[in-house]
Amino acid sequence: MKTWNFGIVGAGMIANFHARALGDLPNARLCGICDKQPERAADLAHKYSCNTYADFQTLIDDPNIDIITIATPSGAHLEPTLAAARAQKHVLCEKPLEITVRRIDAMIDAHQKAHTLLGGIFQNRFTDAMKPLRQAIANQRFGAITYAGVYVPWWRTDEYYHNSWHGTQKLDGGGALMNQSIHMIDMLCELMPPVDSVQAYLAKKAHPQIESEDTAVAILRFTDGALGVIYGATASYPGSFKRFEITGTAGTVVYLEDSFATWQFKDEKPDDQIIRQQFGQIKGPGGAADPAAITHQNHTRNFQAFLDALEQKQKFTIDGLEARKSVALIQAIYQAAREQHPIKLA
Repeated sequence: MKTWNFGIVGAGMIANFHARALGDLPNARLCGICDKQPERAADLAHKYSCNTYADFQTLIDDPNIDIITIATPSGAHLEPTLAAARAQKHVLCEKPLEITVRRIDAMIDAHQKAHTLLGGIFQNRFTDAMKPLRQAIANQRFGAITYAGVYVPWWRTDEYYHNSWHGTQKLDGGGALMNQSIHMIDMLCELMPPVDSVQAYLAKKAHPQIESEDTAVAILRFTDGALGVIYGATASYPGSFKRFEITGTAGTVVYLEDSFATWQFKDEKPDDQIIRQQFGQIKGPGGAADPAAITHQNHTRNFQAFLDALEQKQKFTIDGLEARKSVALIQAIYQAAREQHPIKLA
């Protein structure tokens, strides 16, 4: 079995999740970490017994490193990703891939030309409950799908935004949608047909000092005629579980923090009761009020799927084009809110 050597760019909270995920994989080894704050990189490198590098270019240039993971603020993903492509290194990048589709397209183009793999991290795709939900949609158990909505009623304190890149246009690219809600927006992009048009409103209700929204509502029309809603917030005290609802002429599912609050179909099957029993309880606190409260196990699965794609020379399910979809939708929501009229997506 080949051992893939990893380097992490960035040494903040999410880099801990990357390091822990790599520690779970028998075919991965963490070789080094870099960060603009050298002491932070040194602390994390000491914790995980690996090297520190002066900057991302030095880390990328190390011939022993095969794969770069990006754990910097969102608006600082482009430069190390392009540098990795020039060095012909694969990249696995945290969500969002970048904060605009123009920057994402530059990343995709660079890695296509380098014949290297660019992948995104949307670890919620790897929860156990996603498997039966995908299967139910594939088997058309909902009949004609009429509606799908995602809800992220989360809470963040003022301290979370104080002296931070969070909520800034330059490094966060937005607020509650681009940072906190993007996982559920990605879920909507994966499971539903493309969005045809969107109308939206944004507000700053709890955190007026930040540059971006802390509350957002969008109304969607999908290309198959179904309707939808996105609600995302960091202004909803004390913070509640994220939720995805999908309903049609023959069934309804309410996905609540990786469990099912509702799993009901007109054509009841024996496995339905098993699914309700298996996924009827929420297993963790989620990130509703504390971004560090999530576990790293789904990151591990995301990393393993990336390595599987490399080893088997197959398409990675969250390649650059797939990871681009949620950012394209969020940018359309922001445009619709600014211009106060529906925006049609290409």
